[in-house]
Amino acid sequence: MAQTNAVGSRGSRGTHGTHGTRGTHGTRDRIVIAAARLLQRQGYVGTGIKQIAKDAEATLGSVYHFFPGGKEAVAVAAITYSGEEFAEVLRDGLAAADDPGAAIQACVAELAVGLRESGWVDGCPVTAAALETLGADDSEIQRVCAAALGSWERLVEEKLLGSGFAPGDAREVATTVISALEGAEVTAQVTRSEEPLRAVGRQLARLVRSYEGEAAAVGREV
Repeated sequence: MAQTNAVGSRGSRGTHGTHGTRGTHGTRDRIVIAAARLLQRQGYVGTGIKQIAKDAEATLGSVYHFFPGGKEAVAVAAITYSGEEFAEVLRDGLAAADDPGAAIQACVAELAVGLRESGWVDGCPVTAAALETLGADDSEIQRVCAAALGSWERLVEEKLLGSGFAPGDAREVATTVISALEGAEVTAQVTRSEEPLRAVGRQLARLVRSYEGEAAAVGREV
């Protein structure tokens, strides 16, 4: 997801997890951050190891020193980095409101603004890399992508559990939230509009509140 303060937008951090490559970052960190930004904007197939080195202001030898496995190894580190960055954005957003529906809607609105401010290019590097490597045997990229998506789902699930959701409902609604956001982000990029994300945010909030209404109704019956 395009994190509004992680890779391309959220202040010094953009929407899906890449800070600038200069400053206090060491060579390895610069390589990872540059790769994360390139994966976000160009995808795995469209990103070359030489371009990663150039954007990281590192030598090609340095890239292979830190990542003997080459492009795939760099991509694994970059996707892990982006996943953690977006998890931070999501965690902060979910904590901003007690009402889980309002918190989710606010997170989505932040993502929409970040995507627009990036010129619609800072999409989700996790989704992009996952789709481009489908069918690859024993793919570490697929594994880290799945891990990132799972970690995001667990954050939403924890928020819902803390709001009184039944475990099964919390798990399924969390999956729905992350899946809907990923799809809405792609649609927003293609249409160059915030509305797909904002519409999904409104409907997810309604979905969450419908469960709260069911719980209240059950409580009255008891």
